[in-house]
Amino acid sequence: MNDAFFTPDWPAPAGIRACSTTRLGGISQPPYNSLNLGLHVDDKVDAVLTNRQRLTELAGLPTEPLWLEQVHGTDVIDSTAWISGCLADAMYSRQPDHVCAIMTADCLPLLFCDTEGKQVAAAHAGWRGLLDGVLKTTVEQFHGERSDILAWLGPAIGAQQFEVGKEVFEAFCERYPDAHAAFTPVDASHYLADIYLLAQQQLHALGISAIYGGEHCTFSESGRFFSYRRDGVTGRMASLIWIEAK
Repeated sequence: MNDAFFTPDWPAPAGIRACSTTRLGGISQPPYNSLNLGLHVDDKVDAVLTNRQRLTELAGLPTEPLWLEQVHGTDVIDSTAWISGCLADAMYSRQPDHVCAIMTADCLPLLFCDTEGKQVAAAHAGWRGLLDGVLKTTVEQFHGERSDILAWLGPAIGAQQFEVGKEVFEAFCERYPDAHAAFTPVDASHYLADIYLLAQQQLHALGISAIYGGEHCTFSESGRFFSYRRDGVTGRMASLIWIEAK
């Protein structure tokens, strides 16, 4: 078993490949130790590029991942329109061997595919993206019935660690009627937010019931995952999905 990444536990059809990385198995030095894949966190560029190449080889990626410049927004880009440095927080693809990639270090990465194995997507969902509808804009790219879409929730900060202000709680409850169930009061002005439950609620509302994953906590599992909320200066993990060429 390779400690650098793991594969989603979900019933994806044949021909759909996916994986999610850990912080293990790279060459970056502290505080980015060791498989940091983010070029935007002031790690040494050579180390990040080596880590990315190592991931490509270890995970058997068919091509280099199509990395995005993530901005906590809701824009989705088709993989055929990708260019280096493009600003987006999700990617959709129908093209074999186009590796859709999302980087995170507490925010929620989501991977999607359809039951026919002809469509995939990856989305980056922090609380801002969830609030503004990044899951909706991602799901809207899919052709066919929503009931034919599978979603996997990758490693994110857990419900016992993600403290937010009252303004975040109120913003979600104003926009999403069921969101209050995902918040636990800490005091008069702070709440613990369950980012997994918030995503699940929105996916159900979009007509998606085949939802998997959501069992990790990047903050608590310090030996396995990067966490921005825990460490401040830290590396980035990746969740990737692609259609295997026949």
